[in-house]
Amino acid sequence: MSLEWKIRRFETLSAVEIYDLLQLRSEVFVVEQNCVYQDIDGKDSKALHLIGLDNDLIVAYARLFKPNDYFKQASIGRVVVKPSHRAKQLGHLLMKEAIHFMKTELNETNITISAQLYLKNFYESHGFVQTSEMYLEDEIPHIEMKKE
Repeated sequence: MSLEWKIRRFETLSAVEIYDLLQLRSEVFVVEQNCVYQDIDGKDSKALHLIGLDNDLIVAYARLFKPNDYFKQASIGRVVVKPSHRAKQLGHLLMKEAIHFMKTELNETNITISAQLYLKNFYESHGFVQTSEMYLEDEIPHIEMKKE
């Protein structure tokens, strides 16, 4: 499988791209995780949208924020891989791509994330360190993690 990576500002996303990325986020964060929450949170317009495509199908996605647009530091959020594509290590490719973009295009190496607790080891494998106690976000255990 060969992924095509795109980075888009909100205003340059097509209607189809917005629909597809919101569908993927809903499929995973609302339906799969059985979590009723407000995914459309007013922050999409501030984010850069990293999209991984496999034959024009969005299979990996993350939001990237400059400092002070979400956290004080630059941040990565809504990290998601389509369930049908998870056995292919796309989560790791997505994080590598996100970190690389933050460093090369935004000149940001200090990154904060709000990570679901069960993914702590995954994010640690990308250089993130836990910086908070566990807290509940939408009834799901989370921790703050930073990469410096």
